[in-house]
Amino acid sequence: MNTLQLKRFCSEFPATMVKLHEDPSNVLVYSVGGKFFAYFKTSEPERWRFSFRVTPDRFLELTDMSGVKPARYMGRFHWVTVVNVQTLPTDYLRELVAWSYQRAVESLSKRTRAKLGIA
Repeated sequence: MNTLQLKRFCSEFPATMVKLHEDPSNVLVYSVGGKFFAYFKTSEPERWRFSFRVTPDRFLELTDMSGVKPARYMGRFHWVTVVNVQTLPTDYLRELVAWSYQRAVESLSKRTRAKLGIA
């Protein structure tokens, strides 16, 4: 999966909002109900590095892999950064991002989920 395909995949989840944060952060954020579930870095030298939240077990598994590291400032919350998304198998990456999205949805109140039309 390349960067364009991954961006499309992230934006297809129900009630997903996409927002570009300019300087100083320079990130393209994917969120649901105001809760981030993934983001791309948009400036050099980290352009198109992709970050998302994972379980504590997956965090250890992924950060042992080459090209995956704890996300800057977010690593303590079990976020990882993939330097090149093409290095991870497509199905595995989809599964990880879907979990991150679902985790964001579950952190929303029932009222907010109902307002967004998601269960």
